[in-house]
Amino acid sequence: MTRFLIVPQWQGSPSARAMLLTDGAAAIAGDLPRRDSTMLDVPLEAGDSLGTGIRRLSALLRTRELVAEHLGAASEQTVIVGGDCSVSVFALSAVDTSDLAVLWCDAHPDLNDASTSPSGAFAGMALRAVMGEGEPQLALSPGVPAERVVLLGARVIDDTERDALDGVTQISPDSLGDPGVVAAAVRATGASRVWVHIDVDVLDPAEFEGVSEAAPFGVTENHLAAALRRLREEVPLAGATIAGFAPRSPADAVLDLGAILRLIGAVA
Repeated sequence: MTRFLIVPQWQGSPSARAMLLTDGAAAIAGDLPRRDSTMLDVPLEAGDSLGTGIRRLSALLRTRELVAEHLGAASEQTVIVGGDCSVSVFALSAVDTSDLAVLWCDAHPDLNDASTSPSGAFAGMALRAVMGEGEPQLALSPGVPAERVVLLGARVIDDTERDALDGVTQISPDSLGDPGVVAAAVRATGASRVWVHIDVDVLDPAEFEGVSEAAPFGVTENHLAAALRRLREEVPLAGATIAGFAPRSPADAVLDLGAILRLIGAVA
């Protein structure tokens, strides 16, 4: 059985409309089985940087504690519903990553750190933290090595992020015409399990609108769902994250929820 942990965190996002992420998480939660879902009471306030280069760090640390408490007690596979991308860091901090690959599906690689980030928002540093680098209060220790990270659909890459891509397997959006390419890349890492992170901005904006910063030439929902289903057939899933849903109104949320639920179905 799959459990759903709803984490409506906005404090890691760089967007001026970051609080729309709380609405997106609530909209998804409304279509999930209530008996299998838990909504975390995450901080509403912005929080403080605590003298670091990471905005709202105190709120992020509190959310990480809450995620750890719930995942530590969970016996079933869990799908985390964000919120911004940093909720995946908190989830991975709470599980055994020694034999784990990470499939990071995102229009942005999230590989900045506090010294290179133009915004100071932790979501843009999330994968860097998963790899054990950046702010020590948030980075995994030990981190997941680059050789066990597969980055799918990234097409908006800062110059400051390129060095961190060394060793990371990259899959372009146009490669998903073959549904087996993702499973093959994950198997090639040698890992025995995989955590799947999906920022919905990996999808092409021609078919999905509810994101803070759309990037053209993304993957199609059908291709991504097919690739994830094939991956599940070949590699056990340790868990998954759906993040980045920021609908501008309840009506807009309805338009995109079908695609989100099909992606959840592919990993749950």
